[in-house]
Amino acid sequence: MPTKHFAEIGIIGGTGVYDPGLFSDKQEIKVYTPFGDPSDIISVGEYAGKKVAFIPRHGKGHRIPPHRINNRANMWALKELGVKRIIAPTAVGSMRYEYRPGDIAILDQFVDFTKGREYTFYDGGKVCHISVADPFCPELRDIVLHHGNMLKYAIHDKATYVCVQGPRFSTRAESQFFRDVLKADIIGMTLVPECPLARELEICYVSIGTVTDYDVWANSPVSSMEVIEVLNKNVEKTKKLISELIPVISVDRIKCNCGNALEGAVL
Repeated sequence: MPTKHFAEIGIIGGTGVYDPGLFSDKQEIKVYTPFGDPSDIISVGEYAGKKVAFIPRHGKGHRIPPHRINNRANMWALKELGVKRIIAPTAVGSMRYEYRPGDIAILDQFVDFTKGREYTFYDGGKVCHISVADPFCPELRDIVLHHGNMLKYAIHDKATYVCVQGPRFSTRAESQFFRDVLKADIIGMTLVPECPLARELEICYVSIGTVTDYDVWANSPVSSMEVIEVLNKNVEKTKKLISELIPVISVDRIKCNCGNALEGAVL
């Protein structure tokens, strides 16, 4: 672990959240990893007495498409800085009428429909069968739900996320399949392998889904411009929630087993 730079909490900014604008004493750090370059320079600063690291998932200016994100480098870099807990906001489409644009969904499950991505740190030498039966840190989920409700946001305490390859949006047939057969609640392109990689590194991880649109099952074709318009309205909401979360997230992990995820997983 580097001695000069250190962070307790990591934030992986999704679409629209390229800088949380919260830090004091911010420094920009380039972290080298065995897996190549992360999405961008990592900003490390202090907020409410906590050391926080921030990386934009798609790079500044949204230049990296979802299927080209170097997730292993991103996660490894945060681990190298000492991060034990990650908050990961993400833009999502809705598969249910009750998950309305502007709502926030706190994910509890996912279904993976991606292909050809780098899914694990264990590609040889050792084999790791990590458990993702419950993919998200239960302690972080409780904290996010509590503070989302305190802020009186329209918030959903459970959501199954179907992760698709991208960068294209779904066909109507695919969207209907994800909704009716898989029973997905929301859809996106970036959760996998980011989430399971965090588990392999024994980092607590929570994803905050900001609903931007109804997917095409609702007979309303999705356009990037519409998504960005709704998303921009919700960026300040997301930043406000993150600012409420950081002061109350403890580095001590009392109500989760994320820090022991590798026990019995590595052969």
